[in-house]
Amino acid sequence: MKQDLTPYVKRIALDEGMPSLVGNTPLLPLVTLSNNGTSNVQVFAKAEWFNPSGSVKDRPAWGIIQNALHEGRILPGMHLLDSTSGNMGIAYATFGSALGIPITLALPSNASPERIKILQALGAELVLTDPLEGSDGAIQVAQQMAEDHPEKYYYANQYDNPENWRSHYKSTGPELLEQTAGKITHFVAGMGTTGTLTGVSCYFAEHKTDVEIIGVQPDSPFNGLEGLKHIATSLQPGIYDPSAADRIIPVKTEDAYDMVRCLAREEGYFIGISSGAAAVAARQVANELEEGVVVTVFPDAGFKYLSDDELWKTT
Repeated sequence: MKQDLTPYVKRIALDEGMPSLVGNTPLLPLVTLSNNGTSNVQVFAKAEWFNPSGSVKDRPAWGIIQNALHEGRILPGMHLLDSTSGNMGIAYATFGSALGIPITLALPSNASPERIKILQALGAELVLTDPLEGSDGAIQVAQQMAEDHPEKYYYANQYDNPENWRSHYKSTGPELLEQTAGKITHFVAGMGTTGTLTGVSCYFAEHKTDVEIIGVQPDSPFNGLEGLKHIATSLQPGIYDPSAADRIIPVKTEDAYDMVRCLAREEGYFIGISSGAAAVAARQVANELEEGVVVTVFPDAGFKYLSDDELWKTT
């Protein structure tokens, strides 16, 4: 049954300034990664920390919430429930606060202290899960909560929700084509929920078929690349399309950490760990080329990782 959306529609109208800021993020030149001995190869990254809550997850979070409201899935008094490693939860909590929607999140207890504090500041209800079970454990906890209390929760289920990848089909893909004036030849994206990879791949399949799509994942199940999945050994997202990527590049945690420090100290880009992994893969792709335009996505900045002493070591 359709709900009366009047209270939410009014809030959306009042807060439409925030959703209008989602997307249209800057494209940054990565000079260090472009230097492979030829001026015919360029590397760029989408700076997704320019989104309202500070990460790429604003795109799917807003799409999921907007769709759920218009389909009457979030009834008055219900909580939006999902699992998260941090960024998606922060995006949900940001929009939930603006719209008056309570947010409940299952996340591993070893999520960075910065992410937990941000979520608490935004008023989200947190259910901390076994750190040894990682994001898969958080998914299972959220699923059980949704099954036990369907009257209380709208389970957003970012890993299976098609609005996840559709948000990138609608926004990220067109932005990449416009910002590169159609010159993009390679797209590199980290694989977590796989929404970015799937949505952009689908868009280019319809609008520019000569773009090679490259996925990025950790090189092993046990890694420090927060937000990324080792697909072969993880619960596969329902939205994952194995044909979306032309190939997948595995990245070592240590290499991603080195890249984070490199870009901070040589180019002034203060990026997060999954951004570092994406940059490592983008560099590998660029080094294989004689000419081309390689574009990747930097999901967030480095502010949520300042407590990671290993990442920011000086030697």
